[in-house]
Amino acid sequence: MKLILATRKSILAQTQTDMVIEGIKNRHEVECEKLLIETLGDKILDRTLDKIGGKGLFIKEIEAALLEDKAHIAVHSMKDMPYELHEELKIAAVPEREDVRDVFISNDGTPFMELPKGAKVGTSSRRRASQLKLLREDIEIVPIRGNVQTRIRKIKELGLNGTVLAAAGLNRLDMKDVVANYFEINQMIPAIGQGALGVETRIGARSFDYVKHLDHTDTRICVEAERSFMKELKGDCQSTIGAHAKLYGDMIYMVGIYEIGGRIIKKDIEGKREEFINLGKNLAKKITMD
Repeated sequence: MKLILATRKSILAQTQTDMVIEGIKNRHEVECEKLLIETLGDKILDRTLDKIGGKGLFIKEIEAALLEDKAHIAVHSMKDMPYELHEELKIAAVPEREDVRDVFISNDGTPFMELPKGAKVGTSSRRRASQLKLLREDIEIVPIRGNVQTRIRKIKELGLNGTVLAAAGLNRLDMKDVVANYFEINQMIPAIGQGALGVETRIGARSFDYVKHLDHTDTRICVEAERSFMKELKGDCQSTIGAHAKLYGDMIYMVGIYEIGGRIIKKDIEGKREEFINLGKNLAKKITMD
């Protein structure tokens, strides 16, 4: 049997899929092949995601390949996954998470807090833009989209002072050297599922047996807690939303942000490890009651 793994065309998406393939081959003697797909989110780069509308802008075409039997497995960044999945599909594995933090990349290595007044920072993420403005009211946000390499290139092309990217992607691409500074979690609450991968299959498919060993229990618990928070708030790419869950012993601590009426509300919560789904829901309720 040859396993076909569907993913996006970007270098990062392919690198992440290669990691999953390596994990499969470490356990099973099976041939693997990538199916590269261009999603709607990849095609439309002249508008911000909230202007395109809809959910799953980076996954629908990939999921279609699973449903049409053109692929056996799909590999996604978990932060691209909407809280509602197609009824025939499931997240078969969530491998161990990478660094969840956001990082700042500048045109000359200057850290974000040391930028000159009125500096221009490129990002099309409402979550990042809102939190950057909380840290520095004086900065100007310039919308930019594209893959990691494109956004770094646009710093120079558009005369920006810098941009914000996920540490996880840069680590996987072995590009840590471009980082000017890391944002602490409380400075920049990450996207839901940031740093984690989602390995998706059809329910009942034989391909599940090839990837189930890749599931990392602690990562799964934290990501599902964050997704529970997102589901309760009905958050998507049009929302200013972020959350981060962390396990310590038998407990789980979670912090989240959500925009209500133009105001960014941040709350945290902690509870027992086994209550992770309810924890996400309760954090959402805590925010909406503010």
